[in-house]
Amino acid sequence: MSISLHSGLRPLALAAFTLLACTPALAAPTWITIGERAHALLVRSAPQARELSVRSVDVNMPAARGKRAALVKGSEKVYAMEVDDADLPVLTDAVHDELRRCGGFIQHASAAEALATLTRLQATPEPTIAPSYVIDNQAAVNAMLPQMQASNILATIQSLSDFQNRRHTSSHGAAASNWLATKWAAMGEARRDVRVTQIAHTGTNFQQKSVMMEILGTGNGREVIVLGGHLDSIVSGNVETVRAPGADDDASGVASMTEVIRVLLASNYQPKRTLRFIAYAGEEAGLLGSKQIVANLGNERTKVVGVMQLDMTAYQGSATDLWIYTDYTNAAQNTFVANLAATYLPELSVGYDVCGYGCSDHASWHAAGYPASFPFEASFATDNRNIHTVNDTIANFGGTANHALKFSKLGLAFVVELGSDGP
Repeated sequence: MSISLHSGLRPLALAAFTLLACTPALAAPTWITIGERAHALLVRSAPQARELSVRSVDVNMPAARGKRAALVKGSEKVYAMEVDDADLPVLTDAVHDELRRCGGFIQHASAAEALATLTRLQATPEPTIAPSYVIDNQAAVNAMLPQMQASNILATIQSLSDFQNRRHTSSHGAAASNWLATKWAAMGEARRDVRVTQIAHTGTNFQQKSVMMEILGTGNGREVIVLGGHLDSIVSGNVETVRAPGADDDASGVASMTEVIRVLLASNYQPKRTLRFIAYAGEEAGLLGSKQIVANLGNERTKVVGVMQLDMTAYQGSATDLWIYTDYTNAAQNTFVANLAATYLPELSVGYDVCGYGCSDHASWHAAGYPASFPFEASFATDNRNIHTVNDTIANFGGTANHALKFSKLGLAFVVELGSDGP
């Protein structure tokens, strides 16, 4: 490792440099930002990990979880850490097994990037573009919603969960990416404004590629709306032989998104802003795919107006239908999402909860300052206890995709309402 010092180096970065210079290098160092609960597991499993910095980050929390109420300010400690790459699988397993959640941390390319992420998290991100959140495309949305079918979503979940697993480091994960890219390309082959690409990622044995479909905007195409879910699945064990169906986590989210794509194309919908649908690779190992995709935006002239993440949509954990997670997301956009539900899905109930730092790919976008929302299938306390096991199957969320259909409808309303705005 080499770090160049200059007179303008911030004190925080200088402190990190001093720490790294005075301690022995790890065998295969990598850098992460990690929430406080996952950090406690890291300290226990990898005591040699080095703390570069810690910040108390303000987060929005519902005043009463589960109820539509004013938000209150909470806080969570987020750490920038240098760890040995070999320790991350143990950390990932511990987060899955003990915290019953995905992620909890985001990997970074350097110590400087991890520290910069902490700095951004402490500031309230201001979106590059402040979109209109007026709901004014009812004719288009209401014409498409009845076309959406739970049976189509279920068929896609079945196909994805039929893979032995979809680990980002396995040949099965790579095959699942190829399958989805082929499926999406076939869906869009009649449209000249549709592009499907597979995005390769750097990293040790990273075989799986993210899959992205774009429907190019007709008049405001350099502005982008993102709807995403993650492609990989995980269970502890040999990456080539372990069975990890991941039917709910997250074949359901990718399938809900696929039904949005099908109906938009069948309706010949032509957005003014560009729509991007992304099935991220490597979410279960620290938001790897989404982190690299966001980082690679760089100086791209496109501007991301809004992001929605669909991570687990098929399991209904309680009588409440849709849960909006308020931490590490954009408050104004979350209100818009709730208003979309009230307008287009008035029969559904909406709850509010928090899930902690880095719990899904929306966190990669939020950490970079983009407005992101995360509607979820259940509250944090009532989520699917079969995830990250061989029992994450269609049978264990009731054998239907009726719940997942709600999220397809919400996702379609989101991309049409934001995607229809332009000159």
